[in-house]
Amino acid sequence: MSKVLVLGSLNMDLSINCDRIPDAGETLAGSGFITNPGGKGANQAVAAARLGADVHFIGAVGNDAFGEVLIGCLEGANINTAHIFTSETLPTGTASIIRVDGNNRIILSHGANYALDKDAVLKTIDEVGEAGDIFLAQFENEPSLTYAALECAHKHGLFTMINPAPAREIPEEVWPNLDYVCINETECEILCGQYPYGLEDAAEAAKKIHAKGPSQVVITLGSQGAFGSDKEGSFFVPARKVEALDTTAAGDTFIGAMIAGRSRSMGFKESMEYATKASSLTVSRLGAMQSIPSQSEVEELLV
Repeated sequence: MSKVLVLGSLNMDLSINCDRIPDAGETLAGSGFITNPGGKGANQAVAAARLGADVHFIGAVGNDAFGEVLIGCLEGANINTAHIFTSETLPTGTASIIRVDGNNRIILSHGANYALDKDAVLKTIDEVGEAGDIFLAQFENEPSLTYAALECAHKHGLFTMINPAPAREIPEEVWPNLDYVCINETECEILCGQYPYGLEDAAEAAKKIHAKGPSQVVITLGSQGAFGSDKEGSFFVPARKVEALDTTAAGDTFIGAMIAGRSRSMGFKESMEYATKASSLTVSRLGAMQSIPSQSEVEELLV
């Protein structure tokens, strides 16, 4: 089984439910406040590990209580945390989340996530990564560091995966270092210049991304499902119909499940179907990391 190296963020999520988004200067009563370990990188790593992958995490926390809790959560998911660094000058990253009608609005404070040393990260990839392993990154770490890590992993023969979130344009010189791209509708519009209102739009956007280099493209379409495209063709995987309580970690679970599927030698479409089932369980629960299902829970849906 391939190893999985995740370069990503570690955040403590501070989440509260509200009937609506407050106006400027307005204070509203909320409910259901939870403090939950998260961060896109951490969530995706935990999802991959809970679903059977051998995960090694590269990241940073502050020298504080939030950092200790986050490292403990990753270790509890059997993730190798030897390459999580501690910043003495910046706090652990946080995400302030407002939940309204099952959807969320998120404000990030990067903190230690932007304190990673590039040389240390590249050394970790050199020492841990092997040809055929999987490397995953997002955009909650410093961009130039992320781009350099993707280039390093690609040169070592790792299968490089990117979830460009929060959304930003990707420099042209970075695209050839990417094998797999997973984006939602908003990220698709920023990267391709068009919002995927339907499957035709998604197919056109995927063609534009393939032309830049990546061999596999996934465009998630919210409650509709996900569109996938690779060298063998394209297809649509519809979402499972469930009552959504919290969508915070739905996309992260999907990506982590895709990684777990690939590490366990599943095909591209099979991995997408597996990921769709995993994310359907996540949205039916509150929280980020704590809502991510285990391998046995997802496999019960496959029966």
